[in-house]
Amino acid sequence: MASNSTPLGLRRRPQLSEEVASILRHKIMKAELLPGTPIRMDETAVELGVSVTPVREALLMLRGEGMVDSAPHRGYVVADLSRTDVEDIFWLQGEAAAKIARRTAGMIGDEDIDVLVAAVDRLREAVVSGDATAVAETEFDFHRAHNRISASSKLAWFLRSATRYTPYQMYAADPGWGAATLDSHRRLIEAYRARDPKAAEAAIRLQFADGAQRLLEHLNSTDIWTHKKP
Repeated sequence: MASNSTPLGLRRRPQLSEEVASILRHKIMKAELLPGTPIRMDETAVELGVSVTPVREALLMLRGEGMVDSAPHRGYVVADLSRTDVEDIFWLQGEAAAKIARRTAGMIGDEDIDVLVAAVDRLREAVVSGDATAVAETEFDFHRAHNRISASSKLAWFLRSATRYTPYQMYAADPGWGAATLDSHRRLIEAYRARDPKAAEAAIRLQFADGAQRLLEHLNSTDIWTHKKP
C-alpha cells in the first residue's frame, strides 16, 4: 500500500476506494482513458501503489455511475462519454448552484460576505503563485463556505456529487480558468452585496458555463470521439 508521500496524493486510508475512484473518474473525464479501454485491476493497483481490493471497490462504484462497463472475459472497460453527457453534467451542476446562489442572496449577511471575500483572496494568491494544488484546495474551500451560508445542505450534497465528474486538476493548472473563476467569484460577491438574486445566479452560471466549454475544448483535442474501440 502506498505511503503518505505518494505523488498521486492518496492519503486517507478509510476512503481509499473513493480516492481510487476519483483518480479513475478524472482520467476518464479527461480522456486519458478512452471508451473501450480495459481497466485491469492488477495493473491499476500497481500504478496507484495500493492493493487490488480498493481498486475492485472503486470499479464497482464507477460501474454504478455508468463510468465503466463490465465485459465478459475482459473485466472492466471504460464506458462511452458523449458531448451530451458532458453538457448534461455541467447543466445539472449549474442548475443546483444557481438555486443555491438565489437563495443565498436573500439571506446572506455582511459577515458571510467577508468570509467569501477572504476565501477569494486566498484563491487569488494561489492562482498568482501557479500552485495547482493550492488552487484546487482554495477553490474547494470557497464553495464549501458558500454552500454552508446557503443552509441548503441536501442540495449542496447533490451538487458535490455532480462535481465529482469535474476534472479539477486540469482546471487548477490552467491560468485562464483561474482568472475566469476569480472574475465570476467577484461578480457573485458584488451581487450578494446588492442582495440581487438574479445577478447572483448569472454570476455563478458563468463559472459552470466556462467549465463546460473548457472541458469540451480539451476533449475535442483528443481522440475520444474519433478512435476505434479495442
